[in-house]
Amino acid sequence: MLERVAVLSDIHGALPALEAVLAEPDVAAADLIVLTGDIATGPQPVEVLDLLAALGDRACWVGGNCERELVEARSGRPSAHGVANWAAAQLRDDQVARLAALPLTVTLPVAGLGEVLFCHATPRDDEEMAVVDSRPARWAEVFAGLPAEVGTVVCGHTHMPFVRLVDRRLVVNAGSVGMPYGGAGAWWVLLGPGVQLRRTGYDVDAACARVAAESGFPDAAEWADEYLRSRHSDLDALAVFAPADGR
Repeated sequence: MLERVAVLSDIHGALPALEAVLAEPDVAAADLIVLTGDIATGPQPVEVLDLLAALGDRACWVGGNCERELVEARSGRPSAHGVANWAAAQLRDDQVARLAALPLTVTLPVAGLGEVLFCHATPRDDEEMAVVDSRPARWAEVFAGLPAEVGTVVCGHTHMPFVRLVDRRLVVNAGSVGMPYGGAGAWWVLLGPGVQLRRTGYDVDAACARVAAESGFPDAAEWADEYLRSRHSDLDALAVFAPADGR
């Protein structure tokens, strides 16, 4: 049984944001760090993957749609997103192999929460949409076939943190470390014995300057300004994402 689990989702190759979260005492002291996908697609993919790999067995990796897209782009099927194609070209072969082998879900016992399923988008798919105000029928659809003993589902994908109850099952979205919608800072979750939505503040001006200086991505400065500064609100994101949940 794990006493404390830190969940980091949607890092998106943002090294300064990741470093800030890993420096948090509660993350450093956690029994395990779970990464719920979309880890490397961004301006510093190699550096982010190397830093996380150095955690060794302290980190548990789950794949997201961006991991799949990086692997596909590397094998000759380009992504619609330019940063993904650029990032895929930067990765070493060992990094691509690691991303290709990541599981869609991982289930672990966490103190106070029981069996917790970790995924990127939903337990059955790495990119379908389920948001905080999705209707009950939608949640029933995406959770169909989930074992009864799973009492908590932790996800990411939409970059907006929330905790809600769905038919006696707790649903937690960890938000985004590197591309937050709704407010600057690196968002993550601490599990055990309850659920804490956390935000790590850091010097965003310095981080933007660093990404622009250190990344070889041609649009690194614009990327950092848009995403590290959280130019998009949660309501902006919901307006874009919500129709995809079938409403």
